[in-house]
Amino acid sequence: MQGETEKSDHIVPYGTYVNVWIALMLLLAATIAVAKVEFSKYSVFANLLIASLKAGLVLFFFMHLKYEKWVLKAMLFMVIATLTAVIALFFADVMFR
Repeated sequence: MQGETEKSDHIVPYGTYVNVWIALMLLLAATIAVAKVEFSKYSVFANLLIASLKAGLVLFFFMHLKYEKWVLKAMLFMVIATLTAVIALFFADVMFR
């Protein structure tokens, strides 16, 4: 049909998924290690950074964002930038109380 957009399927080898799973398990171990070791106020930032890395891996590989067009990636970047700004303002407010 004329109105349909053509979407090509990307065949991802199983090794890629295994490597991403191993990376997620290593990041999980890092999250647990940061939770056990007391870094004072920096442990929250470290856990947020690790959680962001894990979310990025899931988004790009398991949700196939890696193969999407740049417009969708740009919109996702704007959402993440806005969320980061809101979280930064929240932490700034809490730190100066």
